[in-house]
Amino acid sequence: MKIVFMGTPDFAVPSLDILLKNGYEIVGVVTATDKWGGRGNKTLLESDVKKYALEKGLKILQPEKLNEEAFLSELRSLSADLQVVVAFRMLPTKVWSMPRLGTMNLHGSLLPKYRGAAPINWAIINGETETGVSTFLLQHEIDTGDLLFQAKTAIEEDEVVGEVYGRLMQIGAELTLKSVQALASGNYKTMPQPHGEATLAPKIFHETCQIDFNQPTKKVHDFIRGLSPHPVAWTVIDGEKHKIYRSKKLLENHNKASGSIDSDGKKYLRIACTDGWVEILDIQADKRKRMDVKSFLNGSVIRNEKVENVLG
Repeated sequence: MKIVFMGTPDFAVPSLDILLKNGYEIVGVVTATDKWGGRGNKTLLESDVKKYALEKGLKILQPEKLNEEAFLSELRSLSADLQVVVAFRMLPTKVWSMPRLGTMNLHGSLLPKYRGAAPINWAIINGETETGVSTFLLQHEIDTGDLLFQAKTAIEEDEVVGEVYGRLMQIGAELTLKSVQALASGNYKTMPQPHGEATLAPKIFHETCQIDFNQPTKKVHDFIRGLSPHPVAWTVIDGEKHKIYRSKKLLENHNKASGSIDSDGKKYLRIACTDGWVEILDIQADKRKRMDVKSFLNGSVIRNEKVENVLG
């Protein structure tokens, strides 16, 4: 069976790897175009999937537009029986309907919950205790196709999104293999998604990552861990942006206004919420390295008694 694999970030690499290791013929890899980045935008950055594909000597396609006739013609010439999509982008109908077995997608949630670009982030931000991965066959509307298989995993109370992401990356690879095996044999039965239970997981932008401390402690804690280590929650202290990577809930009564800062200047830094405190464990001041709070306080003096809503 000939497979075209489509993906871009590190999340997709284990799925491509497991297919190769199990003897499937990957006739082409479609990934994002190279982009300038790094310090001063002077380094040409390749996607993680492209780097892996180069190592394995696979054919690579990097179309700017998926509707371009030159790309469609080249894709058609590969005569794929199946396309496998893991963390890529929305495909036009003429692309996903091309192979005889259609196109299979791996999504980082238990569909129909958290359809969209950032399912793992939103599951943690919303305080879910369980998430997982789903495979499905593509249809017109994004993330709405009939389900093939799902696999679940628990979300621990203080886990950050990076930890859950890493686990789902491996679980997803196993589910991708299981799905491809089923599609190849024809021994499978799809299940329509219960669309009435659908929730959304829209793309997250930097400006919406600012922490609102005028909320319950758990809500703030979940917001911080749901964005760590990327795109990362932030707040403004003494007129400077500070990224917050890890926190701890302290459910203690207090009479402080939300956003008030309490610290001994040596060992702890905590910020008031509506029903307690969020203790900051891991922080990064603007233009400084990420560090634990004790190291941060060793080289910093906090002057203001409250976080600010805007940069100074």
